[in-house]
Amino acid sequence: MKCRTLFVCALAAALWPAQAFAEHTHYWRESDSVDFSRGTAKGVAIRSDGKLMPAPEFTQFADPDLAYIWQLRLDSHGRLYAAGGPNAKVVRFDNAGKATTVFDSSELAAQAIAFDAQDNLYVGTSPDGKVYKVTPEGQKTVFFTPKTKYIWALQIDRHGDLFVATGDRGKVYVVSPEGKGDVFYQTDQRHARSLALDAKGDLLIGTEPDGLIIRVRIERKTAQAPPTAGPSFVLYETDKKEVTSLAEDSAGNLYAASIGQKGPATTPILPPQIVPQQAQAVVTAAGAAPGTIVVSPQQTPHPAAPVAPFTYFANAAGGSELVRLSPDGSPKELWDSNADLVFSTAFSPAGKLLLGTGDSGAIIQLEGNGVYSTVAQSASAQVTSLLAAPGGKMFVATANPGKVFTLGPGYAKQGSFESNTFDASIFSHWGRLTWWGENGATQGKVVFYARSGNTSSPAKNWSPWAGPYKNPNDAAPVDCPPARFAQWKAVFVETAGAPSLSWVTLAYQPKNVAPIIDDIAIQDPGVRLMELPQGVNPMGRINVQVRMPHAGGAVSPSPANAEEFPKPPKIQIPPQGYWDKGWQSVVWSAHDENGDDLVFNVYYRGEAEKSWRLLKDKITQNYYSWDTTTMPDGAYYLRVVASDSPSNPTDRALTAERDSDRFEVENTPPTIEALQAGVQGADATVTFRGASAGSDALAEAKYSVDAGAWQIIYPVGLLSDSPRQTYRIVLNHLAPGEHTVAVQIADRFDNTTAAKTTFTVPPAATAEK
Repeated sequence: MKCRTLFVCALAAALWPAQAFAEHTHYWRESDSVDFSRGTAKGVAIRSDGKLMPAPEFTQFADPDLAYIWQLRLDSHGRLYAAGGPNAKVVRFDNAGKATTVFDSSELAAQAIAFDAQDNLYVGTSPDGKVYKVTPEGQKTVFFTPKTKYIWALQIDRHGDLFVATGDRGKVYVVSPEGKGDVFYQTDQRHARSLALDAKGDLLIGTEPDGLIIRVRIERKTAQAPPTAGPSFVLYETDKKEVTSLAEDSAGNLYAASIGQKGPATTPILPPQIVPQQAQAVVTAAGAAPGTIVVSPQQTPHPAAPVAPFTYFANAAGGSELVRLSPDGSPKELWDSNADLVFSTAFSPAGKLLLGTGDSGAIIQLEGNGVYSTVAQSASAQVTSLLAAPGGKMFVATANPGKVFTLGPGYAKQGSFESNTFDASIFSHWGRLTWWGENGATQGKVVFYARSGNTSSPAKNWSPWAGPYKNPNDAAPVDCPPARFAQWKAVFVETAGAPSLSWVTLAYQPKNVAPIIDDIAIQDPGVRLMELPQGVNPMGRINVQVRMPHAGGAVSPSPANAEEFPKPPKIQIPPQGYWDKGWQSVVWSAHDENGDDLVFNVYYRGEAEKSWRLLKDKITQNYYSWDTTTMPDGAYYLRVVASDSPSNPTDRALTAERDSDRFEVENTPPTIEALQAGVQGADATVTFRGASAGSDALAEAKYSVDAGAWQIIYPVGLLSDSPRQTYRIVLNHLAPGEHTVAVQIADRFDNTTAAKTTFTVPPAATAEK
């Protein structure tokens, strides 16, 4: 059955081009991750290889009323803790998601938390923070004060020693279980941003601003002796600025996430400054043991300000990347993005690496072989912490707002995907909805719905969802009213076996609209157009500039996300203009909103006439040249008629027309009248009149004496602005004897006339001089 379905779909695809040509049918297809990323997925994963698949179930677990959560941790009893702010706070959740505050202080945020083997909770706060210790009984003490601006990460090794990554001097401290702390390692970076322990127990440090991954050997003289830093080695320098997360798998591969474009040093990640209604001060309680703190409210004279949004001070330009370092140290880039910033990483129970990103709040899963999936999308801006939990599920923490979700362990019970809104650009009729996928996607495990409307947003006044459509081979069109916009929805009604979708196509036929002639440009007289490559000159003719019409609306045969099966593109070489007396040319611009092929007819009529006569029909280019010597002199108009008949049935073809400006045809040469010469001594004066055959002014007059070079002559009055002109030529100091003066006049159509007169200069005149 599956093979038969493949054959039918392949046959349908093979027939599409013929259908597109014959029936004017268009296709909107979505078939890759870029297409799908514009849609809305709920319980559906969008893979980078262009597939839609069921996603792990993603549900809200708790809302602890925090603006942001920085880190999640489990104690030895499997109880979940979340650290965040403002102000600095750590809460514990029961199995129903109810939160109980186990720590709070006046600092802005609880940035990092960790548990030791005795379930003592360690809390690192920022800025100007401290490391606090909270016992299982709830006793809170200041455990260590590093006297640095930021505490970024906490890590406890198997000996119970606490490592503290800080900024803004790039120090890593080590604190014994008794609370004695000292500098363990001084980086040459501004921030020690992230920490991890590798399989050998050595410390891994991610830095900012150079994006370094440093391995520092932890050495001990005895098992009870405090640790000291052994040799250090830079495993890798990332292309990004800040290493936000380090994670090692069971095979010893190290995965490092880094973000931001390298540049001037800045604070990596910092919660916003806020002015709370009640400022909290840490005071020592009377009678309490040394180091015990009590948090009490203290009124502030300042009015309350709203909680500021999550602020990211690092230069986020440049996006983020994920690099894998193999056990031998060789690096390989697995993923990068110009838009998403990776704030957290963790391995799923299935062993796949998950990336928590911002600022779109997405969770990305690396599938292997360069493929990744967006498996969940939270309503919060950032996914800040990922934590594997018992039972095969993951806990997910977010910021803006700060919430906790669960991911998995099974698929969402019924996932859905709504496509982006498709704009057909033109009022259209909707046809078949077809799709292809695997693992039952074409056998009813995925069903489809469709709707249409005439507003860009489907929120209001669209048709109801039509469907469900269960069989991609159904010949019936979707039950959607004709409209400009459309949308489809896929519902994964059965997720067993992980059905997947590879592409979805909706056929549509735009309503045919008439073409539009945007402009007509009549060329100067004597311009002949030829479709020749640039630089080719037939018979040595003189090249002339072609006057181009104004372009109108762009031809848009289909929207950018429509799948078309077009004919091979028509290549039209721009016409070249050449001087050829007696020829006239016209160029026009036209477009068709349907993208139809156009054919043109050109008509003409005389200025005093009413009937249009066909000059040339079935023109496929947007220009025409003709020999005007077959037409009587006079003024004319052209009418260009465009038809989309090449792309439409005869009864559906539409036309448009546009008339040109007035132009003149004149092939009769001007006349020369009363040409005569008067001689006085050695001087002569030649006069004549020129008359144009039409109403246009004469363009030029020249003369030549005794076959000499032609000389330009202006008419009497200097301006050549009349169809009749008088010319006067004065010739001085002529030699005795016979002389011939030739004159020539021309109109702007290059019609010319020449004449001559002969006269004699007497010898006596020369002698007297």
